[in-house]
Amino acid sequence: MAEGALLEPADPAWADALRRVHHDVYHLPGYVTLDAHLSGGTPVAFRYDEMGQVLLLPLVLRPVPGTGLRDAVSPYGYPGPVSDVPPADTGFWTRAARHMAALLRTHDVITVFARLHPLLPAPVAALAAALPGAGTVVHHGETVSVDLTLTPDQLWHDTHRTHRNQINKAGRAGVRIVVDDWDLLDEWVGTYHATMRRVGATDFYFFDAGHFHRLRARLRDQIHLAVAVRDGEVLGGNLFFAHRGIMQTHLQSTRDGQIWWADKLLYHEVRLWGRDRGHLVHHIGGGVGGADDSLFRYKAAFAAGRQDFHTWRVVTDPAAVEKLCGVPTEAMMAGRFPPYR
Repeated sequence: MAEGALLEPADPAWADALRRVHHDVYHLPGYVTLDAHLSGGTPVAFRYDEMGQVLLLPLVLRPVPGTGLRDAVSPYGYPGPVSDVPPADTGFWTRAARHMAALLRTHDVITVFARLHPLLPAPVAALAAALPGAGTVVHHGETVSVDLTLTPDQLWHDTHRTHRNQINKAGRAGVRIVVDDWDLLDEWVGTYHATMRRVGATDFYFFDAGHFHRLRARLRDQIHLAVAVRDGEVLGGNLFFAHRGIMQTHLQSTRDGQIWWADKLLYHEVRLWGRDRGHLVHHIGGGVGGADDSLFRYKAAFAAGRQDFHTWRVVTDPAAVEKLCGVPTEAMMAGRFPPYR
């Protein structure tokens, strides 16, 4: 018997599913709740059960302005559907996707936009084919990961010589990395805001110190802060997650002005920190939107690991979406999604 349900964060069925599947910090109800708070959405998880096997996908439900309808989006990061069923069993994943679309439609949710997890396998072709004409998977590019089972010498060898040179320069300049001194959080937030101004980020990304304090309170020992300091000044930092062997760079920042190559030293020291503590992989992400841009190339110079990044787009109510957008469902799948946002 197959069954699908939308779960609230406190539902024991959410925690039960996580105990049964390989997952990341983005799948935790506490993380999804905080992310939903930022956008004024509702945190949920879609759970699908079939013959003792399970699939879970965390989502944030958001109102579509002026309609009485809602849409669903992944929380920030790489949640993606996770299951104890291997991707080779495409039938299970296809049935789960169809159940999800049907269930969400009964809750007036008209679209789903989900970021797939580059390190946790999912059957991309099956997800794309599960909802003919109303679902697709888009490949955006690659992300970069560090294999933390390598020796320090191997990690250093995989680092581009320019980065190696600048990491050494940072050390000679007196830059040091401090991990989990949370008294430095508020100063680090200032460097984060400076970075957001430099890249022209929208107001949404200017999270205040309170958000980061709440994030730490929710995630506890699964969130860490590495700060680069020189002569008592905070130059920047790396806020990262570590959960079940997977480390994820969440936010990296540097202050305005001279930083003495602190950004390179941060990535280097954080990966060594993770290796020393038995983590398996450090996922440092990709370019903007998954593009092969200068940010991707900067990250790619730290490690040899590459994996594909995809998003999954689903239209659960084609008539409603076509009325909002004025274009056929098939025409809206590859570009900005959902197009009415």
